[in-house]
Amino acid sequence: MILQPLFFYLFSIITIASALMVIAARNPVHSVLFLILAFVNAAGLFVLLGAEFLAMILIVVYVGAVAVLFLFVVMMLDVDFAELRQGFLQYLPVGGLVGVILMVELIAVLGGLVVAPSVPSVAMPVAPDVSNTAALGLVLYTRYLYFFQAAGMILLVAMIGAIVLTLRHKEGVRRQDISVQVARNPREAVQVVQVETGRGI
Repeated sequence: MILQPLFFYLFSIITIASALMVIAARNPVHSVLFLILAFVNAAGLFVLLGAEFLAMILIVVYVGAVAVLFLFVVMMLDVDFAELRQGFLQYLPVGGLVGVILMVELIAVLGGLVVAPSVPSVAMPVAPDVSNTAALGLVLYTRYLYFFQAAGMILLVAMIGAIVLTLRHKEGVRRQDISVQVARNPREAVQVVQVETGRGI
């Protein structure tokens, strides 16, 4: 039983150290790599807590998509972060206000303050032989099925809207037109030329 506390302290220390290095590293690529390390160790903590579904989502969604996408964007765009840091002081009051609010919330949570003690519990009974992921799937696809489908439709509409808004047709750029390709005449598309030996076209 000593392995579980050992892994807990190991994952916790690496997660905290990686989170500090995310904001302390000068190179943005190094920051993203430390962020991926923090996500992986946080997933290990979720596994220790028995929430394997959250661990899988953290690895697949954040490490596999968001962090890697951000890493490739930083590497491809070659953003000048020295120029971005020049306007740091003008955003300092707003950032300080947000930091104070977050600090007050963390102190309230760590102090054990109860904000709304009259909120009823909506927990559902789960059979002891059902895993965490199976129980979540049973609740998600039975009681909250319509909300789940509505969220999927909203995300689909948002994705299509983002594609439509960012799609630009530039002049002078050759684009593929499927209707023109299908309606073409094969006799006009292919031209056979007899080239004499030793001569070019």
